[in-house]
Amino acid sequence: MARALRLFLASLLLSAALIAQENAPLPPEEDQNFAAPREYSFNPLQAQKELKIGKFYFKKGSYKAAALRAQEAIKWDDSLLDAYLMLGEARERLRDTDGARKAYSQFLELADDTAKERKEIQKRLQKLVKADDPPKTDESGKVDAPTKVNP
Repeated sequence: MARALRLFLASLLLSAALIAQENAPLPPEEDQNFAAPREYSFNPLQAQKELKIGKFYFKKGSYKAAALRAQEAIKWDDSLLDAYLMLGEARERLRDTDGARKAYSQFLELADDTAKERKEIQKRLQKLVKADDPPKTDESGKVDAPTKVNP
């Protein structure tokens, strides 16, 4: 009888713990303000960790959180090309063309000529520059047709 009572109480406690876990609030999504200011020094392991978390948020569609994690990774290792790529792509999805251009430019500056993404990033950067240029108008206010430049 006592054993049955102990078993019942143990199962009751276990079920209460499981119910509490299910009802626990989810952790908040990334916030712009990290808990405490950090002092950064070269730490490639921490940079890779931040990049991994950023990729998770990027796949989830949380581009703001992904951009924040990419920035954090860059603070730990400013030569991490993947972080600049993710930062540029996330900012591009957030329609922050200026931020995307800066990230892509930094990538191109750091990447050597053999980087496989180099041509694609150059095309994206040219597209972003063109998107920021206002269309040309003539005296009557009509938008001029784009002119082709022969190389």
